[in-house]
Amino acid sequence: MADDRPEVTLGVVSGRRRQGKTYLLRALAQAAGGFFFEAVQGTEAESLRMLGADLAAHLGAPAPLSFGDWDEALAALLDLGSGQPHTVIIDEFPYLADASPSLPSLLRRALDRRGPSQGAGSRVRLLLCGSAMSVMGRLLAGNAPLRGRAGLELVLSPFGFAESARFWGLHDPHLAVLVHAVVGGTPAYRRQFVRDDAPASLDDFDDWVARAVLNPDRPLMREARYLLAEESDIRDPALYHSVLAAVANGNARWGAIAAYIGRKSSDIAHPLNVLEDCGLIIKDEDAFRSGRARYRITEPLITFYEAIMRPRWADLEAGLGGQVWADSRQQFSSAVAGPHFESVCRDFARARGREMFGRAAGIVAAGTVSDPARRSQIEVDVAVLGPAVPGEPRRVISLGEAKWGDTMGLRHLGRLRRARDLLAAGGFDTSETVLACYAGAGFDAELRAAAGPEVLLADLAAIYA
Repeated sequence: MADDRPEVTLGVVSGRRRQGKTYLLRALAQAAGGFFFEAVQGTEAESLRMLGADLAAHLGAPAPLSFGDWDEALAALLDLGSGQPHTVIIDEFPYLADASPSLPSLLRRALDRRGPSQGAGSRVRLLLCGSAMSVMGRLLAGNAPLRGRAGLELVLSPFGFAESARFWGLHDPHLAVLVHAVVGGTPAYRRQFVRDDAPASLDDFDDWVARAVLNPDRPLMREARYLLAEESDIRDPALYHSVLAAVANGNARWGAIAAYIGRKSSDIAHPLNVLEDCGLIIKDEDAFRSGRARYRITEPLITFYEAIMRPRWADLEAGLGGQVWADSRQQFSSAVAGPHFESVCRDFARARGREMFGRAAGIVAAGTVSDPARRSQIEVDVAVLGPAVPGEPRRVISLGEAKWGDTMGLRHLGRLRRARDLLAAGGFDTSETVLACYAGAGFDAELRAAAGPEVLLADLAAIYA
């Protein structure tokens, strides 16, 4: 907002709901003396009327301003920056675009007409904000009207695992992983959704899940359903929930997802693409096998809902959260906490890779190594590869295995050594590969004795340090 250039500047801010976008943008408008307008679902006429009333209040006008169409409204907004830079923020822009599909084109024309080359420059700093990720992602994509017009594109993401632990006030890393596996890093879930109720200790975690998450009196119990319902591109919620349930229960590949929901592989292309556009799932390419991708849910609360809550929804609505949790504890450990810990370890390796391995990483992902002699495959949870260099073999910086509930020993290290040897035979550069063991339950004495420059041991204390 401190940009002094004599021209209008457009920025786009997006992010899933509950990340604090509106809170931050309101604070920005107040600090900058700017204009903030929060759109609602409504017709074009109603939206223009509400905008006119809010703009009049901002200008201190005695009566609401009247706009016949969006051309008039946009001209009035850009007039705010005729002299000095002026911040203008439109929150929930997708609501306006849904009621007025031509609005992005009209905005592009208004911006072009008020540019410095037209002799009628505006110094408005215009921010468009929205939570519908599919809509916001299309604003600047491909041949969209606003492509090339934005000087800022900011995606507000949830807190990472370490920031989330600090935000929740959790000092026990074991407890921090469990809480993050349930609610992720969304700020609003810490305050409004659980009434500031955080687990006091690891011993309190089970009771906290029952009273704060699986309690029909708390809004967090229904939040995962609402996250899906709020996406305008999702027309068949049942199908999309089935796809998400497949992924949450370990069916991460295309064919496995189709088999789980009883559809042909070709039938799930559209729902997978829509869920990707909405930012609810992400496709991770295999570190070692091109074209072999795994799908992963980005919001832990949705994984928890699909794996734990949805199968027992009637019991939860009846207030039997404690019983549901007692019956689901093993399922949570295997289908939710374990895979989530693997994801945390990849994030840790990505953030601390240069410090741990002494070189920059090009890719951090899971990967599959074929073992033809044993007719099996080795799943590598945390593969760190160097940047691709034309004409040179791909360098394998590290191969890692992550175990949440098992004490790790030499057999885990042996699997990594076998994977390293197979990759070397396949043309990868493994001359300086570090073998890493990431443990939620610690290491046995033999593995600890094997630690050294080529064998890295990272427990929860190290991951959260």
